[in-house]
Amino acid sequence: MVAIVVTGRGGAGKTTMTANLSTYFSGIGLRTLAIDGDLYLPKLAFHFGIYNPITNLHTLLKKEDSRLEESIYRDVRTGVDVLPGSSKLYDILDIDQRRLRQIVMDVQTRYNVTLIDSPVGIPFDTISTFRLAEYQLIIIEVERGPIHSFHRMVENEVEKLKALGEAYGLKVGVLINKVREAEPVIDGIVNFLEGSFNIPVVGIVAHDPAVPASQNEGIPVIAFSPHARASKDITTAGRVLSEWVFGRREKKSLWERIKEAFLSVLHGVPSGEKL
Repeated sequence: MVAIVVTGRGGAGKTTMTANLSTYFSGIGLRTLAIDGDLYLPKLAFHFGIYNPITNLHTLLKKEDSRLEESIYRDVRTGVDVLPGSSKLYDILDIDQRRLRQIVMDVQTRYNVTLIDSPVGIPFDTISTFRLAEYQLIIIEVERGPIHSFHRMVENEVEKLKALGEAYGLKVGVLINKVREAEPVIDGIVNFLEGSFNIPVVGIVAHDPAVPASQNEGIPVIAFSPHARASKDITTAGRVLSEWVFGRREKKSLWERIKEAFLSVLHGVPSGEKL
């Protein structure tokens, strides 16, 4: 499975979700690769504590004789393989974006799950890979936008990104991130997305200070603090995605269900399982 992770505006948590969902899939035994497809402002590697990769995606894009295996890094804490980009200016000059398609073709048969972190907005950096992907995950957040104008924001962002994904035959889903609002408000947003746009909401993740704390340590939050609220929500979203993609549902114990219900009531936000 190849999925492209996109968002309409910066700060929504697209890269954070790519890192954490990759960690989730790896944790359930699926061989997982996370690719930094933001070719001009790559930052996915930072979420795994990889700061100066000597060989990287940009090496592969610029040097045809470079070896793919030398640019993939295994994060031993999460089990995720990471194909990072370079943050050095001279590495991003004169790159051939079209080669990204061939790189994804070369790796997709080696992994059960490949997640591609795209740039903000219309993802021109990764557009060549859309014909190889099967899924598109749109990350939206409501923290900085007033709820009364949320419908307009959706029309401006989600509608365009959904249309782009569907133009390439992708199955499109939405994950709502950084949620502070009470459950009735979020339920209204979910109903709007699923009713008006016919797009499934695969996850609802609460705003959680554990997330920036984990980023400071270079460890995805579900590995850094698995009992944090955001970690539980991301794990629930991972379960939904696993069912959506692979047609299987992980069994949860009665105690897990009781805890999720209790936390949902305690925090006043839904548990995240919507699909």
